[in-house]
Amino acid sequence: MTSPSKLPKEVANYFPYESVRPYQDQFISTVYNAVKERRSVLIEGSNGLGKTISALSAVLPIALEKKLKVLYVARTHRQHERVIEELKAISKRQPVSGVSLRGRNEMCLYRFDSNQHYDAKSLSEVCEVMKAKGTCPYYKGADQQSYDYLQLQQMICTKSYKASEIMRICKKRNLCPYELVKSALSEVNVVALSYLYVFEPDIRNAFLKGLETQMAKIILVVDEAHNLPETAVDISSSNLSLFMMRQAELEANRFGYEDAEAFAKLLYEETQKRAENVHKEEQIDPGFIDSVREKAGVLAPRSFYSHLGELGNQVKKTLLSEGKHPRSYINAMSEFLLRWTETAGDEAYINVISKYFTRETAQTSKLEIVALDPSKTTQPVFSSTYANVVMSGTLQPLDAFAKITKMPEGTVEHVAPSPFPREHILSVVCFGVTTAMESRTSAMYQTFIRRIQEVVRNTPVNTGIFTASYEVSRSLIAEGLQDALEKPLFFERRGMTSKANEKLVEEFKEHALTGGAVFLGVQGGRTSEGVDFPGNQMNSVIIIGLPYAEPTPRVKAQIAYYEKQFPTRGREYGYVLPAMKKASQCAGRPVRTLEDKGAIVFMDSRFASGYCKTFLPEWVKRDLRIVPAKDGALAQEIHAFFNRQQKN
Repeated sequence: MTSPSKLPKEVANYFPYESVRPYQDQFISTVYNAVKERRSVLIEGSNGLGKTISALSAVLPIALEKKLKVLYVARTHRQHERVIEELKAISKRQPVSGVSLRGRNEMCLYRFDSNQHYDAKSLSEVCEVMKAKGTCPYYKGADQQSYDYLQLQQMICTKSYKASEIMRICKKRNLCPYELVKSALSEVNVVALSYLYVFEPDIRNAFLKGLETQMAKIILVVDEAHNLPETAVDISSSNLSLFMMRQAELEANRFGYEDAEAFAKLLYEETQKRAENVHKEEQIDPGFIDSVREKAGVLAPRSFYSHLGELGNQVKKTLLSEGKHPRSYINAMSEFLLRWTETAGDEAYINVISKYFTRETAQTSKLEIVALDPSKTTQPVFSSTYANVVMSGTLQPLDAFAKITKMPEGTVEHVAPSPFPREHILSVVCFGVTTAMESRTSAMYQTFIRRIQEVVRNTPVNTGIFTASYEVSRSLIAEGLQDALEKPLFFERRGMTSKANEKLVEEFKEHALTGGAVFLGVQGGRTSEGVDFPGNQMNSVIIIGLPYAEPTPRVKAQIAYYEKQFPTRGREYGYVLPAMKKASQCAGRPVRTLEDKGAIVFMDSRFASGYCKTFLPEWVKRDLRIVPAKDGALAQEIHAFFNRQQKN
């Protein structure tokens, strides 16, 4: 630990803690110097470095001096609230304000009171009607704003509040938390929010109006940025299911729109027919929709699809006037068809027909527009801000991330050394095991189970296991994993709700106080990235197999697209990197604070190859050891490691 006095003077005034963690000063100075020069920075820093407070301390002096807004985007509410916690610490030294913003759907007290379930778009429309009619018990228009309301507004503008805190305050005073936060956004220094507010074009445009600023006046901090390429692709993609087509047909029939009904019916029939011989998914020619249109006798596609949108808007207005949910499937179909037309012929998109199972386990199909280029979403943002701070614990190779997302020219790239004492971490690769498809035999799974036993028996309390896929998890259980363990097993299931998953994780964590347990999850799943397991909540983590994506048409198209954009790098960027980032995220689960001591076990010999090791974080691979394919060798390594920790 070092003194904050080693930080740049301007930053030291904002850094709220008495000491700086190892290499934290390097991280802070890199960010500060880059942003001061109005340059973006792409920076990797491992768990325990204190990336949140480092980024805030580095950008706030510049933001306040130049009257800029700081937008801090992260995936989860917990990460947003962590930003506010750090701002509260900073405010003890310097006056600074901030708020964590959730969507209208998650802050609407009327929705919770009435137990209504709306999608975000529908709730927005319901909200506007209720505000106009004066029927919302929580909304206070400009002419109704009491001294109490204005006082709360002023509080938010001058201090830092979590969304959850604002919701509690507003609930007691019968005020709308969403409108209150929105009214204060233009005055606060920092807003913590989800990726969508910044990277989804329609949401961004509406948000910037409320912010009363422009992108050039924003310092953007992107946390957990390893997720950004996948999120950007999701934002640019869309789908239309058979269910939605059928509902559009029924809706059109109900409202007497004969042309919309006939088209929706034909689209449903042609899609269903086309899907009959599809196994899982298949790339289709964008001309598929044109063939349906021609059969329907539609001559001007854009005009007709826009007409469908107008009909859908009329449906929503009618439903709103009747006090019903303002959802229109005709409108959804219109938006999809217009998007299909816009992207047809663009090599950055493909069209896919796929089969999937509903929650009721019924098989059905959908048409998809699949985006292949994250930069279509990220580049317009990165090129228009004052500066960008893009950070994560798993970004290497940095140049690949910068190319894929098209970060601005002159972006500073930096990997901060890990602050973890080397003796606190054991990282090993087991030889003799692999999840390569041709090796997935009963004998191989039995070997995996024996190696898992060796880890669990020699781990003080809790062990986490993250497999390459649900199929691998199911095979381990089918081969007797649960019976082979001497501790309780908690395992994720495909399709679990977030609430069920949270409960499962909490029950597993509780066993840190009662002798230990084993958690079985999937790489890239909810638990493998968004959950921390400090202390005894996870002493050892086992990473089983490389989570390569199934070589579906969309994955093959992604590789081919990247190969064209970045010759010789297609497979690496489109196939290897996403898998290695998932594995690397799992590796960081048991090591969250500088006091944590964890064993990281890669159970697949492919992790030892020079190529795969390239993509592992420095702090993982710096002392990576090989364990021979011999019973007892892994047990010996794990036992010796934790024995040393007890002595120290």
